[in-house]
Amino acid sequence: MIDYNPKAWFTFIFRFHKADTVRKLFPMFIAMSAYSALIAFLELDILHLTQNSDLKQITLIHSLLGFVISLLLVFRTNTAYDRWWEGRKLWGALVNNSRNLALKLAAMLPASNTASREFFRIMIPNFAFCLKNHLRNKYIVEELQLPAGIQLQADKHIPNQVAGLIMAHVHELYRQGQLSGEQLITINAELQSFTDISGACERIRNTPIPFSYSVFIKKFIFFFVMTLPLGYVFTLHYLVIPVVVFIFYVLASLELIAEEIEDPFGLDANDLPTDTISANIRKHVAEIL
Repeated sequence: MIDYNPKAWFTFIFRFHKADTVRKLFPMFIAMSAYSALIAFLELDILHLTQNSDLKQITLIHSLLGFVISLLLVFRTNTAYDRWWEGRKLWGALVNNSRNLALKLAAMLPASNTASREFFRIMIPNFAFCLKNHLRNKYIVEELQLPAGIQLQADKHIPNQVAGLIMAHVHELYRQGQLSGEQLITINAELQSFTDISGACERIRNTPIPFSYSVFIKKFIFFFVMTLPLGYVFTLHYLVIPVVVFIFYVLASLELIAEEIEDPFGLDANDLPTDTISANIRKHVAEIL
């Protein structure tokens, strides 16, 4: 995720980063400029159409449909941001539950049981790292700190394996009498939350916006912008070229931004900083245990 100062808004006008929509849309800007110039040349210099041409009435369609496309794009961006924000809340909950579980285990486990403390110090952060990579369809074993004798199967659900190992160790401590039944109930909420958070993140990642809706918005923007030069060339003449490019930039950028943030667990510039969050979980759990 891009780290920036939201109060220094004036500098953003002259700043371009790798996720900026200007970079992604630049080839389309060239194409739209050429198309607008061609339409202006044909209507003004070849066909010599005048202000009385029926093509000028196309601007009425843009006036009527402008409100519709605004509603569609607002709904699109709000839906995408809701997914991004829900993902952030889920990872915030993972941070809190990891800390709470570590705090409870640090208070409940006997000071002499250094092996179990070390196990939880390693495995609780491992869940965050496994979930982060699982949401990216990766398995990076180098990021994990696995206790001796424990191996994970890369062809199976990695976060579930880690959560299962943590749960199994907790119940083994209960059978050994190092945790009471009341203590087991106390930490059950944090243990269960791991798989709940994993499932919720998978729901966001695996359920994109419906295909027909996404295609309709793109087609709407395309035909809306492509018909702009036909009517406005009589009023703006060759100034229609930068005007059409700017309108296309605004409409297409909103769609691109929505596409980028609707899956917040990837490696895009505006995605969630799950690498940093996972590293912080490892640091904080290590401090507690």
